[in-house]
Amino acid sequence: MARTLARQFLGWQLGIVGLLLVAVTALAVVQSDAAFRETQGRRMLSVAEDVAATAGVRESLAARSFGPLPALGTSARNLSGADEIVIVDADLVVRSAADPAEVGEPFPARESTAPAGRAWVGNPDGRTVVAHVPVLADDGRVVGLVAARVEAPPLLTGLLAAPGPAAALVGVAVVLGVAGSLLLARRVRRQTLGLEPAEIVELVQRREAMLLGVKEGVLGMDRAHRITLLNAAASELLGIGAVGARLDDLDLDDRLRDVLTGEAVGADQVVLHDTRVLVLNRMPVVVDGTTVGAVVTLRDRTELAALEDRLDASRHVTDTLRAQAHEFTNRLHTIAGLTELGEHEEVRRFVAGIVAGSDQWRREVTASVGDSAVAALLVAKASLATERGAELRLAPGSGLGAVDPARDPALSADLVTVLGNLVDNALDAAGPGWVEVGFATEEGGAVRVTVRDSGPGVASELVEEVFRHGFSTKAAERDTGGRGLGLALARQVCLRRGGAITLHNDGGAVFTACLPLATAQVPAP
Repeated sequence: MARTLARQFLGWQLGIVGLLLVAVTALAVVQSDAAFRETQGRRMLSVAEDVAATAGVRESLAARSFGPLPALGTSARNLSGADEIVIVDADLVVRSAADPAEVGEPFPARESTAPAGRAWVGNPDGRTVVAHVPVLADDGRVVGLVAARVEAPPLLTGLLAAPGPAAALVGVAVVLGVAGSLLLARRVRRQTLGLEPAEIVELVQRREAMLLGVKEGVLGMDRAHRITLLNAAASELLGIGAVGARLDDLDLDDRLRDVLTGEAVGADQVVLHDTRVLVLNRMPVVVDGTTVGAVVTLRDRTELAALEDRLDASRHVTDTLRAQAHEFTNRLHTIAGLTELGEHEEVRRFVAGIVAGSDQWRREVTASVGDSAVAALLVAKASLATERGAELRLAPGSGLGAVDPARDPALSADLVTVLGNLVDNALDAAGPGWVEVGFATEEGGAVRVTVRDSGPGVASELVEEVFRHGFSTKAAERDTGGRGLGLALARQVCLRRGGAITLHNDGGAVFTACLPLATAQVPAP
């Protein structure tokens, strides 16, 4: 059975407390040993100096009469508390020692400087402190040396000598460790909503699996608009992949940033990003009544928007045909009335005028435009313009050859999409004025479409923003003449083909769209 988070914290905390106690004990032992060597070194040096300065010791060594030395050494050892005091003659032969077997044996001076006349303190085996002091005669000769030695107590002697305080300290440390670990486990459990580590891991794995399995893009942000969550679909749609980056540091257009940060509110916000039409929904994340971030879902509606635009163009054609049918009905009623009145000559003139007006526009369009779909669109838009009280005309010198579907099968449909949206927006802006359409074929086969209207034009500061109208609440608040999603789609079509669409004022708004042929497109990097 898996241990709970509280038990794991308790075990780890007790282990840490135990390690700390061992480390503190080791440090205390090391410091105590160092203090012992320093203190006892000075003490043994003082003892050896006192013995070496004793008149009896000096006289005995100088006269080489060693009989009194054992008594003097024993007396000095008892008074000083040293473990051993050794008196050595000038030949480094032991003459007094605690162990009688050492008397008469050579004294191991090793690195000691006492035979040379200088005092020396050493720690030969790490646990023993030894001090060597030379014995000087009245004439300054070194006649021997005195060695005082003391051994350090065992490492745990200090702790065993006072078991009560040590046990109390260990007990206090254990109690504090247990209490701290329980409080920490309780806090962590509260912060993890009562989930155990295995449950948290499983939750994260499920979340990752869900995000990878969702076809829509999902983007999460904190309150500082820093990206905290980004699945593969969102990364592909937005062209970003930096979790942890702030939105202000990314190269995003104003409309997209407004939706992501919540400045543009509402459901199903439509955003044009690069060549994609995206639908975004932003939901704030609220925890305990406080907004801690937001989650944004993204859907790609590029193909659907294009289909909607083409359907809208078909709807306009249908409305135009309906208007034509209504107009033809009125004309038939007029002809019928003139016939009943016997005004046959007036009927002839009336029909001739109608036929001449319609045929003139058709002849002009078919003579200048070789693509049947574009020509049909212009004929239908002329009727729509007439219904609105406007005039649709071709620019002088305009010409569009037949589009070869084998070379570029999508060019005709793209021309209809771009031209239809530009003409509709121009008719909205012109009112009872005129709209002029021009065509030209540039080098490489690119088709250039120019639509000019007699309207008031577009303010210079809105020339770029007009293509985002319908995508930005700021642009919507400053009306630009009714230009909306159609212009954005027209621009998208041009960008997708590697072309562009521009706007300038020249007695009215002038839109120029360039649509390169498919073979002339710049390959994607």
